[in-house]
Amino acid sequence: MDDPHAILSRLPARLRQVRQAQGLSLDAVARLSGVSRSMVSQIERGESSPTVSTLWNLTRALQVDFAGLLDDRETSRIEVLRAPEVPRIETHGAGCTIRILSPPEDAERHEVYELLFSAGGVLDSAPHVRGTTENLTLIEGSLIVTSGEATERLATGETARYAADVPHRLEAEDRARAFLVVKGG
Repeated sequence: MDDPHAILSRLPARLRQVRQAQGLSLDAVARLSGVSRSMVSQIERGESSPTVSTLWNLTRALQVDFAGLLDDRETSRIEVLRAPEVPRIETHGAGCTIRILSPPEDAERHEVYELLFSAGGVLDSAPHVRGTTENLTLIEGSLIVTSGEATERLATGETARYAADVPHRLEAEDRARAFLVVKGG
């Protein structure tokens, strides 16, 4: 087991490293975490040890877990979900399989899906939370995209960006495969 003092001595540098890797300023981390800018700066300089509550707020803001912030090995870890392990939704649409590519903790903020349509497949979606948008990139096939009253035909290689806080629909003219990024409002 690692020496607790060695682990805590890595905290200032790891916090700064994670913040900078995400392109966040001290002010941005302060806004996201609710921890004052001066406290974040003091922790990064090793001048202050955070409480468990402060550390929790910082890890949530930086979207890392405690282990990820304190363990140097985390930076070289690759999490792999083999194809059979990727969660699927088969019953959400007619002729549409949805593969969930983003981690569950990202739900309602930033979700990534692979959509697989059979010919004539349809995915009808009720409005999401206000301000939610979707970015759909068609990898193969063709789709008709409807968002509210607007409708567009999408061909292979094209991307559609549209409001998802209104009823929206994807309809495959033939077999189609797309990647969908849902950004919460």
